[in-house]
Amino acid sequence: MELSVTLSCRRDETLVELAGVLDYASAPYLRQVVYERFDAGSHAITIDAQHLRLIDAASVKVLLYLRERALKAGGDLRLTDARGTALTALEIAGVAKELDAYGEAGWPVGDRAGVPVDLGALHIGHGHWPVGATELLQELYSLKPADPRRARLRDEVIALCLPATRNIARRYAGAGEPMGDLTQVAALGLIKAVDGFDPDRGIEFGAYASPTVAGEIKRYFRDRTGAVRVPRRLQELRLEMNRAREELGSRLGRPPGPEDLAAHLGAGVDEIGEVITAGQLQRPMSIDAPAAADHDEATLGDMVGGEDPGYELAELRASLPAAMSGLPEREQRIIALRFYGNLSQSEIAARLGMSQMHVSRLQAHALGFLRRRLA
Repeated sequence: MELSVTLSCRRDETLVELAGVLDYASAPYLRQVVYERFDAGSHAITIDAQHLRLIDAASVKVLLYLRERALKAGGDLRLTDARGTALTALEIAGVAKELDAYGEAGWPVGDRAGVPVDLGALHIGHGHWPVGATELLQELYSLKPADPRRARLRDEVIALCLPATRNIARRYAGAGEPMGDLTQVAALGLIKAVDGFDPDRGIEFGAYASPTVAGEIKRYFRDRTGAVRVPRRLQELRLEMNRAREELGSRLGRPPGPEDLAAHLGAGVDEIGEVITAGQLQRPMSIDAPAAADHDEATLGDMVGGEDPGYELAELRASLPAAMSGLPEREQRIIALRFYGNLSQSEIAARLGMSQMHVSRLQAHALGFLRRRLA
């Protein structure tokens, strides 16, 4: 980013001196600087552009939007002393006179404090959102619920802001989910933001939409991914680790280790290890996966043991003697001759001196008793 900004303040007026290039990447920083002056009660903003080398079309839109905001608050915003290529860009856009680009700042050098602004310290959480989204939503919510224009304006805002949601989705691209799924979830968050935005609160749509879209993506990770539920603390730390890996990799020239990540994120090495372990456990291997690289046909499912009925039979055999002891002696003998001696009921009747019918009744009674005891 090739932009530097200095501020000078007097009463309720502010002079913003720019130097370098005002383009798509740097315009959000200028917008944030002006927002902060608005919040401080200063709505008379003069932007000195004599040291600007270039202004692009996106920045022109930002300047016009800021001027409109200042006028609505009873102030004004001027871009003065434009020169060279910057002035030519304003003339081509047809806004040079509107922004007072030919005029002078009117701030004597002795009145200029020229305090440098640390642009890196500014919070640009919604700088990538289109500047016209808030105005479209204000127009939308000014219409009656039955007005057919509401649906058209709603679709227009959603289409206008979709690129911004894709930018947010890209932050989570390294978390293991397909980018297409994340983009759809982010779009759903955008729809919720459009439907839930309240323009009467006086905030920018981007300030409301950014956390709404990011929250929808985090909710997706929390509720829809992984067979094992990972605590939210570890999920958030994992997302931070994914972003830090790319930054540290380019800085260190090698993949960062747990110690590097812990130092960068201000976390403990044990916490980093816990996140790595949780990520591995969150997605168990499929039982259809090959069991080994050199065995294409065998799967992990083939290696999983099934239920062995022999275990249950062994338990029943161990419990049977105690259950048998509860039977009368004659019934114990009938069961032993029938199932251990392999005798028929007629042979048992002849050996015990009773009718076959009586043996059958005693055997049925004994088996019912054993089933109840063993169950």
